[in-house]
Amino acid sequence: MKRSRYASQTILALLIGLLLATPGHTCSRILWNKNKVAVVVSRTMDWPESTLPMLTVFPRGLARDGGRVGAEVVVKENAAQWTSKYGSLVTTIYGIGAADGFNEKGLGVHMLYLNACDFGARDISRPAVHAGLWGQYLLDNAANVNEALKLLEGVQVVMAEAHGHKANVHLAIEDASGDSAIIEYIGGKPVVHHGRQYTLMTNDPTYDEQLALLKKQDFSKPSSTMPLPGNVNPVDRFQRAAYYSAMLPEPKNEREAVASVLAIARNVSVPFGAPYKGFGIYNTEYRTVMNLTDLRYFFELTTSPNVIWADLSKFDLVPGSAVMTLNPDSIELSGDVTAKFQKLEKAPF
Repeated sequence: MKRSRYASQTILALLIGLLLATPGHTCSRILWNKNKVAVVVSRTMDWPESTLPMLTVFPRGLARDGGRVGAEVVVKENAAQWTSKYGSLVTTIYGIGAADGFNEKGLGVHMLYLNACDFGARDISRPAVHAGLWGQYLLDNAANVNEALKLLEGVQVVMAEAHGHKANVHLAIEDASGDSAIIEYIGGKPVVHHGRQYTLMTNDPTYDEQLALLKKQDFSKPSSTMPLPGNVNPVDRFQRAAYYSAMLPEPKNEREAVASVLAIARNVSVPFGAPYKGFGIYNTEYRTVMNLTDLRYFFELTTSPNVIWADLSKFDLVPGSAVMTLNPDSIELSGDVTAKFQKLEKAPF
């Protein structure tokens, strides 16, 4: 199925509302930073319809406006303005933000839904980045987790709202060293879980509560008869990911490392037709894997029979280079698709 590269204004209005999160946006993130081959991380994107994902390569030197969602200005005063320092490879959502991706230094970001999110009141003395560009701001400007966390001290992440929908999200970040952080805004304040041990993330409840619930489980004697939480809610997915992550065997190569985290992502994916609370059906649309050591990005659309991947190191990222994009919604795509990316006339955001 072919799709137009640019959405109409009517569709844009709808998709902004969807990006800015209705309840029930369910996703999972699994980081494997203990093997000897590569730092790899996988995520699922779960949504009731296609988010029109596009694999997009951004070069260095792009001007960004942290106060715009598409054509709409959502930060009226003191919006952050910046020029990208690093090139990146991301999956865009509806052409107006990056839900997932990494940069040329091996910093990765993943935006997931969190109903408990509260960015707090606007402080106009601080430059603001709306939540839809939160991850891209870090990819553009930070080389690692420490730099990313330091950058966030200088800006205010603010709620973006359009058509009655709010960007209730939290962010997982990691880098090529295996460092990791989970960032949530609770009660108007950022709550940061920083350390290599924070390898998993799903959705509500808050991360503190997820960790407390996980401690109540005894997975110390794994067996084929051990009962595991098996539903699609965030707590069950978090605990199931923890159980299987702890048992991953040492991979012999990148292929095995990627397959290992992808297997867990598939295990915690939401099957077609599975109900999620009272919000309807939010099946998994796609899964990704990042090899942050070798800068390769793997993408699996759930309606396609093939896994595809691209190598960021093979793109021209110097300032002035073209933005490159690939629509993954084609059953003809398979394997290395680096050479299949096409030039865009301008950056989508």
